[in-house]
Amino acid sequence: MKKAPVKKATSGRAAAKKATVPVKKAAASAKKAVASAEKATGPVRKATATAKKATAAAKKTAATAKKTAATAPGNESPTALVRRARRINRELAEVYPYAHPELDFENSFQLVVATVLSAQTTDLRVNQTTPALFAKYPTPEDLAVADPEEVEEILRPTGFFRAKTKSVIGLSKALVEQFGGEVPGRLEDLVKLPGVGRKTAFVVLGNAFGRPGITVDTHFQRLVRRWRWTGESDPDKIEAAVGALFPRSDWTDLSHHVIWHGRRICHARKPACGACPIAPLCPAYGEGETDPEKARKLLKYEKGGFPGQRLNPPRSYLDAGGKAAPPLAAG
Repeated sequence: MKKAPVKKATSGRAAAKKATVPVKKAAASAKKAVASAEKATGPVRKATATAKKATAAAKKTAATAKKTAATAPGNESPTALVRRARRINRELAEVYPYAHPELDFENSFQLVVATVLSAQTTDLRVNQTTPALFAKYPTPEDLAVADPEEVEEILRPTGFFRAKTKSVIGLSKALVEQFGGEVPGRLEDLVKLPGVGRKTAFVVLGNAFGRPGITVDTHFQRLVRRWRWTGESDPDKIEAAVGALFPRSDWTDLSHHVIWHGRRICHARKPACGACPIAPLCPAYGEGETDPEKARKLLKYEKGGFPGQRLNPPRSYLDAGGKAAPPLAAG
């Protein structure tokens, strides 16, 4: 008579246990759904963060563009550009009245060799190196038959000395075999010489032969784009665009003025805007330091050198207070 209630209670617990199974399954399903939802929102959050970054970058770009537009010549006409460009050149001519090629040379052969050697090094280092080279090999005929190892040892301080040795010996052989040992005075002949491109050719033509040419080196390219004389990046196109702004007779001196200014004031990373004599004419004013005192501290010349950098600079440069560069032993 007493066992009946126990049986009834046992069956009730089983029923309750059976009833909790669907609840556990439902809870597990809910957890899985939450996990899936969180996983799904991950990319959304990532995309949102990326969008925020893109928006911030766009705002920064817009601010930069606005700042640039504020200093740009407003709708400058071709005539106005010519006038501004020529005025900049006149101003630079007053600042650097003694501007000259910063390589020592006594003849066209020495100039073409020195210019080839100046790649990836300073003019000062070349000037400290070439006296020994030209003392031992004074003519193309001498350098054409030189022992490469001996030449390499002399040129070692200029860097890339093996490639430069190959170039100067090669161009010397070409001068002897094709031009009777004389440096040609034509662009089309010069660029055929080993190691000689248009830039080197124009340096030689303008400074050894008195034939106008524009030297488009890294300084020249940087400055004419900052001044918005041209938007071109190809050296040949820059040469053509800038050449159209000036009479041919100005081309060689213009190259000196621009290159000197690029080496001394309008640097690549930190232009000394506050100490720049042509600041009122420059649409890029403000890219560098504008505080006059801080800007003056940025004024410099090529690393390790004095203004002029030649061992034997022109008399006009010395009269203006310039100093000759030290010999290699003192550098």
